[in-house]
Amino acid sequence: MKTFRDIVAWQKSYQLVLAIYKYTANFPRSEEFGLKSQLRRAAVSIISNIAEGFKRKGKKDSLRFYNQSQASLEEVKCQLMLSFDLGYLDEKKYSSLDQMSDEAGKVLHGWAISQ
Repeated sequence: MKTFRDIVAWQKSYQLVLAIYKYTANFPRSEEFGLKSQLRRAAVSIISNIAEGFKRKGKKDSLRFYNQSQASLEEVKCQLMLSFDLGYLDEKKYSSLDQMSDEAGKVLHGWAISQ
């Protein structure tokens, strides 16, 4: 691997982030600095921590960032569920994002344990 962009876990997570930005664009204005903002920040944290972990020297240091990425992904899953239950995401969008987050999580877990 030459760059973090080569990591499949980063690629899948990046697609998740793009979808989250797209689907949260229509959240209520009242959530601009609430759930919408928090969900987007947590999603960006997933890919940012993978990228940072990739460049860290030493396995232990890298794993710390991959673990943080996994934690951010769990935060996103929780916030997606809340967004659905509040009616901000319809069932189709929620299902799509939930499936994407599950797939990203599986690949991320595999990447982290292979390091």
